[in-house]
Amino acid sequence: MYNYHTYQNPKKILVTGGAGFIGSHLCKRLLDDGHEVLCLDNYFTGTKENISHFSNHPRFELIRHDITEPFLIEVDWIFNLACPASPIHYQYNPVKTIKVNVLGALNMLGLAKRVRARILQASTSEIYGDPEIHPQTEDYWGHVNPIGKRSCYDEGKRVAETLFFDYFRQNWVDIKVVRIFNTYGPNMRPDDGRVISNFVVSALNNQPITIYGDGSQTRSFCYIADTIEGLIRMMDYETGTEKRWKDYTKSYLSGFPGPINLGNPDEVTVASIAEKIIQLTDSKSKLVFEKLPEDDPRRRCPDISKAKDFLKWTPRTKLNDGLKKTIEYFSKK
Repeated sequence: MYNYHTYQNPKKILVTGGAGFIGSHLCKRLLDDGHEVLCLDNYFTGTKENISHFSNHPRFELIRHDITEPFLIEVDWIFNLACPASPIHYQYNPVKTIKVNVLGALNMLGLAKRVRARILQASTSEIYGDPEIHPQTEDYWGHVNPIGKRSCYDEGKRVAETLFFDYFRQNWVDIKVVRIFNTYGPNMRPDDGRVISNFVVSALNNQPITIYGDGSQTRSFCYIADTIEGLIRMMDYETGTEKRWKDYTKSYLSGFPGPINLGNPDEVTVASIAEKIIQLTDSKSKLVFEKLPEDDPRRRCPDISKAKDFLKWTPRTKLNDGLKKTIEYFSKK
């Protein structure tokens, strides 16, 4: 468990996509830290169930809204998490996915500019595409197919990052950009098509576990509590106040306000994850192999040197421990 932060001046915080997987955990943590939280979601992939256990909290407010439309409110911080994150959901309506990433970023940046709020963009490891360097560092520009089925998400997130840095350079908006690698844990949707949730749900039901490709492709999985801690540390980090920060990089924009990788550097194959989940669930499931989807990355693993240096952050949760908690969550569904 992480120790909750103590704030002398609690913030009024807007979390877009706050009813989603990561967003709901972030809302709870911010409430536990003493902040006032406004959760904004249109429930495309988020659910009220994710936030039901603190929906009546005196410092929590739920607002149904689509960030592709302008939104006005007075806040101190904005966490921009709104966007479908699994291939099944973001490919369901690719034009909408682009709109959420681009128009949503524009609307939230415009809000941050007007009210002088600090704003964090939840970007993604998908901006690296099918990477040609390993592990992925923040200065790698990526290897992305701009017209593929995944590009609505990949390129949408890349454009969002561009907008964030343009608002910073042109308007001096106080931005933070975080590239989140594979994250798992309670509150994941059983139908979201992600590796961990797919495998756990199939294993619990003794159904075949489908692996796309031969299973040798790699991922790195970070437990949700670790990701949330990283997000908060990044948002809390005061940019430009420490001399060592300027000495660390050649230019202002290559260090903080980002981008920065948040993920687990322990790389595992997809097949080994399936086998581990079968073992932990004592399942009778068998592995079934199918064709690898278009533009599916072969390797995905973050270099988290900057997170270690600036944020003093590294994932704490061991894969076995995180999987047990996730399995327990899905077993009660």
